[in-house]
Amino acid sequence: MDKILQNLGLCNRAGGFISGIELVCEYLASGKVYYIFLANDASDNTKKKIRNKALYYNVEVDESYSSSELSLAVGKINRMVLGVTQKGFLKILKK
Repeated sequence: MDKILQNLGLCNRAGGFISGIELVCEYLASGKVYYIFLANDASDNTKKKIRNKALYYNVEVDESYSSSELSLAVGKINRMVLGVTQKGFLKILKK
């Protein structure tokens, strides 16, 4: 497992992110998401929705990982979208 995925696991244990399409979109609209991990194997509709919202709210989207990699990193199943909600973790994840 690479360093970013390991740090994503740490972020999860500290409650530093949210997951789920609707929840991430809701938090984006309220300015509480600073970075998004979008599974590269998510559906086209999911990708379009998240990319458009992220572009509108000027939030970077990382599509480097599959849903199985993201799910394994955070210890939950079938995770397509993760939104980082704490700026401190953003610095760690982008190293």
